[in-house]
Amino acid sequence: MKVFFSSYRNPNFITITEYIENALKILGCEALYFNNREFIIPGSIRDRVAYLNRLDLKRINKKLIAEIKSFKPDLFLEAGGHRIFLETVEEIKRHGIKTALWTIDSPIDFKPVIKAAPHYNFVFTGGSEAYDILKEAGVKSLHWLPFACDPDIHKPVKVTDEDKKIYGCDVSFVGSHYPVREALFTGLSDFVLGIWGPGWDKLPNNSPLKKCIRGLHTKPDEWLKIYSSSKIILSQHYSDPEGRIPCHQASPRVYEVLACGAFLMVDGQRDVTRLFKDREELVIFRDTGELKRLIRYYLERPEERKRIADNGRKKVLAEHTYRHRVQKILRIAGLS
Repeated sequence: MKVFFSSYRNPNFITITEYIENALKILGCEALYFNNREFIIPGSIRDRVAYLNRLDLKRINKKLIAEIKSFKPDLFLEAGGHRIFLETVEEIKRHGIKTALWTIDSPIDFKPVIKAAPHYNFVFTGGSEAYDILKEAGVKSLHWLPFACDPDIHKPVKVTDEDKKIYGCDVSFVGSHYPVREALFTGLSDFVLGIWGPGWDKLPNNSPLKKCIRGLHTKPDEWLKIYSSSKIILSQHYSDPEGRIPCHQASPRVYEVLACGAFLMVDGQRDVTRLFKDREELVIFRDTGELKRLIRYYLERPEERKRIADNGRKKVLAEHTYRHRVQKILRIAGLS
């Protein structure tokens, strides 16, 4: 099975791209990676001059077609969909190659995806909000395909006493600063709270969360130590403060935290509630008041935390790995 995989590798840390590549390898596929963000013109210029942005995208699409003709895959798999033209998808199909799109971002600047999606043979969406948008746009062969974990990477790790001093907290959060998160976490400053992630250094000096900031830029190996050292891990999803951009997807962090055997408390995101059992595989909160009550309750009950964390890890390993996701893509595409 030959798969031409178009995506983007973040130079700072591994992401869904590497997890999908690993799953393809495990499943015995011969895969060729293509960088769909290999721009030549700097983004600061492309953002200001639409013609130059289009010119650079044309170059990327032309290179993609040339490499596909040489590789002759059974399947073209595009992760994202923002930078691949519908004309490119049609050209690929003319060569007898099946095409599949997997949307992986919140539907911000989603117009290019809506335009190109109907031209793929198969479309998979990481979030149910993207599914709803594309269904309304008339896309056929549409499938909800949530994110997942990679058990080779996301797993419990041994932590030393020194690690526990650095990463161990009653409650920990790893993620970027958003105003909605700041508002939520401000009410938690009385707990032993640890916050890691970009943007939190911009907090005003009088913020009670200032003392909770442990690091601004952490790598995946540090995430694993945080998850393995802390009693409770928090996850709070992105939401558009103006309410114009829907986002219901369960973030990759949900699956990754559970795969590490950590006890997860997460906001009531729609896809989370559809995929996991509250108080059985994780714990869902809906506002700061409820979150504070739940934190106090579970900090006093380590056995209950362990039971829920064990159930959560069993669930993601049994149903929510990238091997499961890629298997589904291949099966629906009639290639397995």
